Amino acid sequence: MLLGRGRIALIMAVLVAFEIQTCLSQINRASFPKGFIFGTASSAFQYEGAVKEDGRGPSKTIDFSNADEAVDQYHLFDEDIKLMKDMGMDAYRFSISWSRIYPSKSHHNGTGKINQAGVDHYNKLVNALLAQGIEPYVTLYHWDLPQALHDRYNGWLNPQIIKDFAAFAETCFENYGDRVKHWITFNEPHTVAIQGYDVGLHAPGRCSIFLHLFCPDGNSATEPYIVAHNMLLSHGTAADIYRKKYKAKQQGSLGISLDVIWFEPATNTTDDTEATQRAQDFQLGWFIEPLILGNYPISMRNRVGERLPNFTKNDVALVKGSLDFVGINHYTTFYAQTNDFLLGDLIGKILNDSLADSGTLTLPFGENLKPIGDRANSIWLYIVPRGMRSLMNYIREKYGNPPVIITENGMDDPNNALTPIKDALKDEKRIKYHEAYLESLLASIKEDGCNVKGYFVWSLLDNWEWTAGYTSRFGLYFVDYKDKLKRYPKDSVRWFKKFLTSTWSEGTGANEDLHRQTDTHTEL
Repeated sequence: MLLGRGRIALIMAVLVAFEIQTCLSQINRASFPKGFIFGTASSAFQYEGAVKEDGRGPSKTIDFSNADEAVDQYHLFDEDIKLMKDMGMDAYRFSISWSRIYPSKSHHNGTGKINQAGVDHYNKLVNALLAQGIEPYVTLYHWDLPQALHDRYNGWLNPQIIKDFAAFAETCFENYGDRVKHWITFNEPHTVAIQGYDVGLHAPGRCSIFLHLFCPDGNSATEPYIVAHNMLLSHGTAADIYRKKYKAKQQGSLGISLDVIWFEPATNTTDDTEATQRAQDFQLGWFIEPLILGNYPISMRNRVGERLPNFTKNDVALVKGSLDFVGINHYTTFYAQTNDFLLGDLIGKILNDSLADSGTLTLPFGENLKPIGDRANSIWLYIVPRGMRSLMNYIREKYGNPPVIITENGMDDPNNALTPIKDALKDEKRIKYHEAYLESLLASIKEDGCNVKGYFVWSLLDNWEWTAGYTSRFGLYFVDYKDKLKRYPKDSVRWFKKFLTSTWSEGTGANEDLHRQTDTHTEL
């Protein structure tokens, strides 16, 4: 039967209305609970540059690439804060360089002198953020150990560092706590322990695998556990000081940021399911269980034995319950399968390697070497949005649904010198990544009841990465390393601006300015 013009018009109107409604139903800030925080994240060493200015001391690093200038946020923070403000971000997570505050020597007993120029710099940064309505979230340790402490007593391997870290933390509470209300003691202590003291890829580059062929010093079977233990006790000591001396007056909160790859069993066998749990015990559980439950996971205690340090009763009192929130840095998901057989155990003993202790093999490939998801630029970063929801539910179910902040999430593109800047700004893959991960996160909150309070993008700017140098671009803003570090907004900036400032009530024109440039550095 032929349709009359009136019916055709009616059908077309319905289809258009449906299309508009589909557009309007996309997630945005209003989809999340009231008070949910959106921000971007960074670290001092990767952003600031100015490594020799205003009395800063050297940090312990190993990578041959150079972060002496980085993206020069030490001098350009006012400009960068305006970029955050324009996007509609609520908060900025940055770290304070320990070496700027105490450039030399041990200082818990007064032998080290506070560098006032360093203190002044972060006062300016905090004040500039607050002036633009951006809430500071401050990380105390993001991997830049003062060289003086490594030279004096081997840094995190020596319990002396607990006192020195506590003194540094208290200096920060005293100087900034009247304005800073969110403190993160450590960024990814698991990464520090493994990358710095097991495989030797990060500073201080200690390891014993392959009979010291790659590292002159270290013991990969013992040192990661010693370092982790000292970091946990340092966190507990700093939290104790904050709660006893500052919290009542300053009314702030204190947590820690933990790196977590989500793991899925490679097969549905009991062996792989158990191996998947062990993999999570030796990653997230290693740090969150002492802080929430008061001891290391039972699988770690059983398998590591006397190489795993013990918590005394006083240690437990200090560490257990020392979190106001849990920061989670989550990017990707891997498969896990059992490696708990004779060959795997033998290889672990030959390598003298703590990574073999879990008896688990974790890889982003399944049967027939099929990848678990599409890959970003980094060899470890596969895009698996469902992992976010699964991880949030795991924390809710296993650890009593503590307050969680996603302190890092993001993906990188390659830094290809042959790609024109105008093409590098077209980062649809990044937009899809964040949209999918945010949808997964929202489902965990709205449908499952997970207690998630905020989400921080890594990162505001392209920057120097610890093992990739400048070859990897994680930023929402493109940084032109060849032209005075100019910042250019990628398409993801405009996506986030719409996400954060729109309630999707503007009608059919809601997306009309999605590709409008928001920065003066866009005439390419």
